[in-house]
Amino acid sequence: MTTNSEVVLVGGPRDGDVVEVGAPGLVEIEAAGMVHRYIPTKQTRPVGNADLPAYNYDGMVNPAGAQDGVEDADKRMASPLAEEEKP
Repeated sequence: MTTNSEVVLVGGPRDGDVVEVGAPGLVEIEAAGMVHRYIPTKQTRPVGNADLPAYNYDGMVNPAGAQDGVEDADKRMASPLAEEEKP
């Protein structure tokens, strides 16, 4: 295992890319207006003559935050008693 701060990304839009990280932990990369997240694993992957730490793809998030999708958050009921609980 190398002692530098290069890691290899596994999965997602940057699969196989080698990137520099400042400290071990979550890596977030912006691409096409979205933030793609990679998390460290205990595995390594051979890249060139080195075995680099592997960071697995954890999904993407919108930098603007949560947004309504299929359901409207304002119309969501917390429980069947939600109407009774309203003041």
